[in-house]
Amino acid sequence: MSDKTILVIGTYDTKDDELNYVASRIKAQGGKVLTMDVSVLGDPATPTDYSKHAVAEAGGSSIRAAIDSGDENTAMQIMAEGCAALCLKLWHDRMFDGVIMLGGSMGTDLALDVTAALPVGVPKYIVSTVSFSPMLPPERLAPDVQMILWAGGLYGLNAICKSSLSQAAGAVLGAARAVETLPRERPLVGMTSLGSSALRYMLRLKPALEERGFDLAVFHATGMGGRAFEGLAAQGAFVCVMDFCTQEVGNHIHGSNISAGPDRLTSAGREGVPQIVSAGCYDLVDIVAWQGVPDKWSGHPNHTHNRLINSIVLNDEERRAVARAHCERLAGAQGPTAFLMPNRGFGEWDREGADLHDPAGLGSFLDEMRSHVPANVDFRELDCHINDDGFADEALQIFDRWREEGVISV
Repeated sequence: MSDKTILVIGTYDTKDDELNYVASRIKAQGGKVLTMDVSVLGDPATPTDYSKHAVAEAGGSSIRAAIDSGDENTAMQIMAEGCAALCLKLWHDRMFDGVIMLGGSMGTDLALDVTAALPVGVPKYIVSTVSFSPMLPPERLAPDVQMILWAGGLYGLNAICKSSLSQAAGAVLGAARAVETLPRERPLVGMTSLGSSALRYMLRLKPALEERGFDLAVFHATGMGGRAFEGLAAQGAFVCVMDFCTQEVGNHIHGSNISAGPDRLTSAGREGVPQIVSAGCYDLVDIVAWQGVPDKWSGHPNHTHNRLINSIVLNDEERRAVARAHCERLAGAQGPTAFLMPNRGFGEWDREGADLHDPAGLGSFLDEMRSHVPANVDFRELDCHINDDGFADEALQIFDRWREEGVISV
């Protein structure tokens, strides 16, 4: 089983022993290795496959420029830009099957740029002394990155850090051997949702789409799920998207840490991918439950989902802001776009008789959507709830029409 090649990246001037140890563990399991040096000042004991000069030049700079900057942060950003560009080129050239990077805070900063540049589905591992630290902003985490804490790994090899390094070496090689890469045999539809206690349309739509010859991938819209969805939409992985849970848009504009980033609800439209959109659970902003409720949300009702997520219920003006954000993003769509607006509610908890039912708040959102929906959007107001059969039926009607017209290519 020597058919998979792992790219090992790090500062070989200071972590030569550790990086070579990882390479040795990969080779011991039958894998192949390519090495890449992202040092600035020093040199590795033996040459790497891709030198620090090649890395800096891939980003349009040079090692001399990094040194002359006189600032370690500037120098490492030069190397990060070059490393990301070179890795992406090597991936497109099919030179490696997975990547593993080692580092402290400096190396991790670079590694986050590299993993974000590589497509979803490329096995990518970071061994870091700051893994899982709150200093790592969610928007910089690639949706499928794997991390392991480099315990005892600040300086030199020892029994503790070898445990981390050897596990990571086995994990990245195993992932490279096991991963099923795109494209798949059947055309793929991307969908966003929350758990079925809040949103249930996927229970009806999944078998209906499969009967039509399509696979369905449903993404949990709690930050990282939305990032994965956007990343794959940008890569053209979907023939159509049903982006029905856009709560992460509200999370982002209202400052929640549970964010999919500023590009949420833009990738499919930018790439011209046909999209059917709604606003599932638009009325809630998720916050990290164990961090407590920030002062800005004082006086707002909330729904504690579990010990991880607490959902703040938005007031009328905050809901209007969410509606405008949807319209601004949809206005930039380059492909067919439909918006489904179920006027009886957008989540199980806002149904009539449910705890979060708020007719006035719902009316504020509906009015703002009607006032600002862009001309490029096929806007459909439905006399039903998002979890009613009528919502799923309307989505299928649009999907089937687009298939007949050749809008959805298979």
